[in-house]
Amino acid sequence: MLLRVGIDVGGTFTDVVAIDAATRALVARIKVPTTHGAPGGVAAGIVSGIDRLLQTPTIDAIDIAFIAHSTTQATNALLEGDLARVGVIGLLDSLAWLSRRQMHFGAVRLDSGNVFKPQFAFASAGDDAQIRTRIERLIAGGAEAIAATQSFGVDRPAAETDAVAIARSHGVDATSGHDVSTAYGLRARTRTAALNAAILPKMVWTARMTAEAVTNAAIPAPLMVMRSDGGVMDVREIERRPILTLLSGPAAGIAGALLYERLSDGIFIEVGGTSSDCSAIRAGRPQMRAAQIGGNRTMLRTLDVRTLGIGGGSMIRLGGNEIVDAGPRSAHIAGCAYASFVSAHSLEGARLERIAPAARDAPEYAALIARDGRRVALTATCAANVLGAVPAGAFANGDAQSARYAFEILARELRSDAGALAQRVLTLAAGKLRAAVDALIADYGLDRRSVALVGGGGGAGALVPYAAQLMQLPYKIARDAEVIAPIGVALALVRDSVERTIAAPSAQDIARIRREAADRVVAAGAAPDRVQVEVEIDTQRNKVRATASGATALVESAVSQMCSDDERRAAAGESLRCELAELEAVALTPQLTGYRRRADLRVVDERGAVRLALRGARLHLTTVAAIAPDVRDAIEKATNFGDVGRALPALYILRANRIAAFEGLVSAEQGAALAHEETDGCAEDERVALLLVSREA
Repeated sequence: MLLRVGIDVGGTFTDVVAIDAATRALVARIKVPTTHGAPGGVAAGIVSGIDRLLQTPTIDAIDIAFIAHSTTQATNALLEGDLARVGVIGLLDSLAWLSRRQMHFGAVRLDSGNVFKPQFAFASAGDDAQIRTRIERLIAGGAEAIAATQSFGVDRPAAETDAVAIARSHGVDATSGHDVSTAYGLRARTRTAALNAAILPKMVWTARMTAEAVTNAAIPAPLMVMRSDGGVMDVREIERRPILTLLSGPAAGIAGALLYERLSDGIFIEVGGTSSDCSAIRAGRPQMRAAQIGGNRTMLRTLDVRTLGIGGGSMIRLGGNEIVDAGPRSAHIAGCAYASFVSAHSLEGARLERIAPAARDAPEYAALIARDGRRVALTATCAANVLGAVPAGAFANGDAQSARYAFEILARELRSDAGALAQRVLTLAAGKLRAAVDALIADYGLDRRSVALVGGGGGAGALVPYAAQLMQLPYKIARDAEVIAPIGVALALVRDSVERTIAAPSAQDIARIRREAADRVVAAGAAPDRVQVEVEIDTQRNKVRATASGATALVESAVSQMCSDDERRAAAGESLRCELAELEAVALTPQLTGYRRRADLRVVDERGAVRLALRGARLHLTTVAAIAPDVRDAIEKATNFGDVGRALPALYILRANRIAAFEGLVSAEQGAALAHEETDGCAEDERVALLLVSREA
């Protein structure tokens, strides 16, 4: 049995899971404290979790085909201002005066209140002696990491690469503009590279420590790390672009919802102890956005995650004799136990105090001081247990008697009723979730009638059912919800993106970018025959983005068995949340089968994996010989016309077990040329399926 291991570094605990690579069954789970304050930082907790996992009798290191972890370091460093001092070396060419202006950016004010302001130096591109002198001056001035940048460095990266090598020869970490983005936009790319450099030293140290632990444990799989887009990359990429791990914690939970729960449409809410992350999933895809740091645009694309200061451990805030809020401080931060997870006997004789969980807080959070001096918090989870609102079997289930006893102490203080106070807490908490859910539904134009809430995280059972009731939406608590994030890490695919700025891109331009993205993930360990590439063409901004993803070769070897028709149908039914009898099977290619339910379509491969989730797709079957004219005709038929022009459909080309996706086509001719590029060299009688999804004009 080959295993996939996922590690999620949370604010309080680091969770480790092992999953059967073939069946996706959960084999083992380990929980250790997250080691923020340890000399080894969070890496110490990761190493401890791996050691604990390997002590499990059923786990053998040699059976681990995939191992990856999420990380909070990049996010925390930028939130808290824990950054290295950075020197930016600008490499100048013939347009030196313009490049210098575009490279220079002002101070970046971080959420912590700290200000990030690097040093700048400039040198002629190609003059190694001058570059070396400038870098030495930056280091002498206190720079602990170097970022190299040059106009059009994405097209001609050699000068940036040489400058990085010179900086590293002086014993400092270094990165470049083309390391963090392949898109034009010199100032934004330089800013992103500088922020990337600011988190390099600590991230590199942690990455090397964790990679060494995996090697020492004789685990044959290379260590991967979660990216902010829900994929993984080789841990060695941390040495170049650690900023790609920003928001990798929330990305892990979303990956779990997509790959373990097979969520295709809805709002995923991951409820932790202190905060909740809300994200929209539409047609099997999480929604993306450009990340901003300190109000400044970066070249980093992340999952659109709305983080709220409400979680299962959120404490009650008091104002006079009433509850005014739940959170943002949690029992974890205050060092308190949950009232619902202690015995009612231990609370006998306890008194209510208003405490300040952190030094800068006002003393307005409710806590009980037990007779033995222990502090016990009244949390949102406790309120849900008082009201019996936690589903049976949920991780948030606690001692309802103890929770009620605690709320009765509070009720006597506030001259109220325990049940009414518990309901007030949940209503406040659910209101925060409702605001985020309503915003996501509006922002992405979701049909509220088909939206369902899916809860993950240890606190999901406490908040999601009540919030769903308040919003009159259906809900589901994910399987193994308390470890959905490490499960998402364990099941994630190797992913990378390439973006280019091209006006009127030709089919050859797009094919070249697709190949570059595919080559990147293959180089990172993805099985070549399983790589899937999606292309987005943005005609307004003249951008082409190719995103490639695929499972590692070791993992692919674990799932070589073919699924039966019944197993494929079951996978589609689970994704669509419907009865299997409602599904209509559609033959696409020898390796790919479609299953329709009304307007929804799921494409399932021969191993039972849902590879594509579409709504309103038109199907056209053709062959390699006839593909160009058939694509041209199919695009014309699926094109919509409106007052502002025409909108061409998204095109999906399915051949064998490969899926090529193209969004943002500008003409039927372009689609035909791309189809020809995709099938060039194939047998003329090979079957090809075309799926087209119309867009509104």
